[in-house]
Amino acid sequence: MQKIPALALSAALAVAACSTGTPSNAATDSAALDTSGAQPATALSDAPFTVQEAAAFNEPWAMTFLPGTRLALVTEKSGKLKLWEEGGTARDVAGVPPVLYAGQGGLGDVILAPDFAQSGTIYLSWAEAGAGDTAGAVVGRAKLVQGAAPRLDGLEVIWKQDPKVPGRGHYSHRLAFSPDGRYLFIGSGERQKFDPAQDMKANLGKILRLNPDGSVPADNPFASEGGVTAQIWSVGHRNILGLAFDGTGRLWNQEMGPKGGDEVNLVAAKANYGYPIVSNGDHYDGRDIPDHPTRPEFAAPKLWWNPSVSPAGLVWYGGDAYPGWKNSLLMGALSGEGLIRMAIDGDTLHKSDRWDFGARIREVEVRDDGSVWLLTDGKDGKLLKLIPKA
Repeated sequence: MQKIPALALSAALAVAACSTGTPSNAATDSAALDTSGAQPATALSDAPFTVQEAAAFNEPWAMTFLPGTRLALVTEKSGKLKLWEEGGTARDVAGVPPVLYAGQGGLGDVILAPDFAQSGTIYLSWAEAGAGDTAGAVVGRAKLVQGAAPRLDGLEVIWKQDPKVPGRGHYSHRLAFSPDGRYLFIGSGERQKFDPAQDMKANLGKILRLNPDGSVPADNPFASEGGVTAQIWSVGHRNILGLAFDGTGRLWNQEMGPKGGDEVNLVAAKANYGYPIVSNGDHYDGRDIPDHPTRPEFAAPKLWWNPSVSPAGLVWYGGDAYPGWKNSLLMGALSGEGLIRMAIDGDTLHKSDRWDFGARIREVEVRDDGSVWLLTDGKDGKLLKLIPKA
């Protein structure tokens, strides 16, 4: 398969489609190609869009657009926050907290407060060191002051992973506000430690629900338990690298499986998604993990992939700029080097399209004009705009 160099994405239009094999348990799944396993990739020449390179960044991780403007905030993993203007430059934002830049850690997600137009408040996540050789994710909020020398004022830490543990992987630290703006949801990875995903005394391997100031809503499902348990919304997750609300207000997450078993879930309060007790993938050393159908008491994914695509970034698309995309989830793929579209039909999710970019897609975002933008991964990361074909 011919690969598209990241530097030539906007010009390359001749990639051959590829197949990624068959699912390990296709015999037990009558709709294996839709709900699990392999998904062929389509060449960009057959995509309903062309690709325009808009900017370059060093290890970009996340982005968010400022409504009604041509501006976006972009995080770089090493610890820089950039304020980028379309057709212009990217300026460093001062006042960013120090980050633990090692392994999968560094500066992570960035989102706007629901009242950003009035308050200028943004939310950031990052990795920080703890005692000894431990580390954990942190979420903070601050006011973005724009201008010739943009800066953050009044940075306040509102949440931390508990406990901090050794290792530098699976922080997750993805953020999303509920559509009504009342609640902040945090994806907290299990930090490659497996068991914390089922430990109700830890907030690792969970999706958490907080008030915008970091306090616990009184109606959280485990609020009466107190401590970090009170923060928990759902249980049994691995490495959550995307959170998105759809047009009806339902929360979806995607997460990396182990060796295989990447999954997309429809997230419900108090639900347990089974990791590490069940997964449609296996341990990296070859040991088997029982598949989801063996333990029906755990919530099963709506879609899964085996071989892995390494999901990164997730967004709901509700616009009309790209024909046929309305009410879809769009997801980046790192090892899968592409963009995946999943059509929502009630509680069912369909693998609709997968386009091969020949580059690791770290982030997917939609601007308020309905345009779709991507960030490619790595030190030569690119900001890409998808332009619908006429």
